[in-house]
Amino acid sequence: MTEAEILALPYRPCVGVVLLNPAGLVFAGQRIDNPTPAWQMPQGGIDDGESPEAAALRELGEETGLAPASVEILGRTPEWLTYDLPHEIVPRIWKGRFRGQKQLWFLMRFLGQDAEIDIASKHPEFSEWTWMAPEAIVESIVPFKREIYVSVFEAFRDRLG
Repeated sequence: MTEAEILALPYRPCVGVVLLNPAGLVFAGQRIDNPTPAWQMPQGGIDDGESPEAAALRELGEETGLAPASVEILGRTPEWLTYDLPHEIVPRIWKGRFRGQKQLWFLMRFLGQDAEIDIASKHPEFSEWTWMAPEAIVESIVPFKREIYVSVFEAFRDRLG
């Protein structure tokens, strides 16, 4: 694909979840499809007819095994945040239909116990998980998502304390 073709593509609508534990640390999972360290927060696409909030709760459940009753939604980013994929991988991701993602992020408080988290789902996204400080997650995400993670944590700065 040419650069012009890639830049003409739309962004994939998506949600992300910043899941805070009582100590103020954030859930991070090591991507199962990346052989190098690539820790990220739960995220995924919004299905047709699905609200962003419902998508965020569904994605959280699919990637962590957590039920909606185990979390409290504290907030949402006020606007869509976007990132572009590196051009060389656009043809391989989502069948080359999107240039990147536009995301709404939700801040959620984890109300349960760590034993409730189960990443061994039918279609696992993570090989392992841990709780991290926000700045450690920014350092551990793949470089092309780093700027959006900075923006997400900045949007929730007052509630991450």
